[in-house]
Amino acid sequence: MDRLSRVMKPFPKRPIKIVQFGEGNFLRAFVDPFIQTLNEKGLFDGHVAVIQPMPQGRVRDLEQQDGLYTLILEGIEQGKVVSESKIVDVLSEFIDPYTQYKAYLDLAASPIITTVISNTTEAGIAFMNESIHFNQCPVSFPGKLLAFLRMRFEAFAGSKEAGLDILACELIDDNGQTLKKVLIEMARANNMSETFIQWMINANRFYNTLVDRIVPGYPKQDAQRLEAEYGYLDHSMVKGEIFHLWVIEGEKGLNTRLPFDQAGLNVYFVDVLKPYKERKVKILNGSHTALVPIAYLCGIDTVKEAVTDPQVGKFIQNLIWQEVIPTIDLPQADMEKFAQAVLERYLNPFVRHELMSIALNSMSKYKSRILPSVLEQLNHGKFPKLQLFSLAANMVFYRGTRNEEIIKLQDDPQFLELYRSLWSKGNTNELVHTILGLSHWETNRLSQIDVFSYVNRHVEAILSVGMRSALQQVLEA
Repeated sequence: MDRLSRVMKPFPKRPIKIVQFGEGNFLRAFVDPFIQTLNEKGLFDGHVAVIQPMPQGRVRDLEQQDGLYTLILEGIEQGKVVSESKIVDVLSEFIDPYTQYKAYLDLAASPIITTVISNTTEAGIAFMNESIHFNQCPVSFPGKLLAFLRMRFEAFAGSKEAGLDILACELIDDNGQTLKKVLIEMARANNMSETFIQWMINANRFYNTLVDRIVPGYPKQDAQRLEAEYGYLDHSMVKGEIFHLWVIEGEKGLNTRLPFDQAGLNVYFVDVLKPYKERKVKILNGSHTALVPIAYLCGIDTVKEAVTDPQVGKFIQNLIWQEVIPTIDLPQADMEKFAQAVLERYLNPFVRHELMSIALNSMSKYKSRILPSVLEQLNHGKFPKLQLFSLAANMVFYRGTRNEEIIKLQDDPQFLELYRSLWSKGNTNELVHTILGLSHWETNRLSQIDVFSYVNRHVEAILSVGMRSALQQVLEA
């Protein structure tokens, strides 16, 4: 069987308009198929040059397949099970800057390059005190990009029209603006001219982004079966869920240059990203964290089992619609559409999402994902009984046992030792009072009498009648 190539599967070659830092699974399952959709709909006519950000990477593997690879999307969409695949064809140039530094810099002089996209891990956008010049590849991603921009500035004599759209997809807050700040800091540390720095600031447009798609990656267990089905070898196939979301914050006009929304993709060009991130963290991540201790102590092991369970499923739907959606400043219809998509993602029959994989560092996750909704509800005179019941369940979860089974707790050692010590005393009143009063929460609202009484009562109920009965009491209250 032959390996996938453009000889086997001819596709049109288009001019390189996008420089992509990163060749991993996420970009190939997220951004690259979006660009292909634009091409297919006649809204864009461009391909991608892939830059390998680390000394070890996959650009040579991609090049052996002429940049072609199979994207497999699976999940539930509008209530229907979806499983589809297609060959993505937008990767056309493959550069390892550590061995092809001149070719990398030559790309900066191309007049048709319009866009830079990056996904170099969360640690990738950070200042490094390194020398940036044109005869040796920098180590850091910002260093490489700074050299690229400096070369472009010189190639086009500082023309503002040579500026680029720069979209950072790293999973940090304010990713685009953080990248911009790091570039400025590194440019000044390298004594680059103020003229260049001002060009970098004013001619280029840095966008903050929020990305969302689960990407399991290369389907190792199914690879042979899929290759037999497709009729070719593909060492770069990648699997992702059907759901996708990309929110882009920054200067207006990008939607005319990259009209993803016009192509029917779930991409938003917005003035303010914050409420969209809040929506994802509170609804998706928050509901995950809320259901884990309850479902697990009900004897459930996976997310899909949890949301299809009559009790736990009702709990999580009520929590989202009654206690989370009202705290987010976006239109109700958008909230409900997103929440419905979240529940469909939980039901994905192609993904086995273990509850214990979500349980990691639950104390910090509760603080960042759930506590903001709790405090907003309390500040507006509402009592978030479901989210606080989840907190009570989490305390019992940290007792470390499910029936006769030992729970393999994973969290900061100080939290694990604190819970071990408190549970060994057998005094639930002291345990709840201590946990709610921790400086970890950065608020004293949880230790006030109404919250303490409620959480304490439900910790005792879970211990005395079991999770199922205690949960039913809350659902009926």
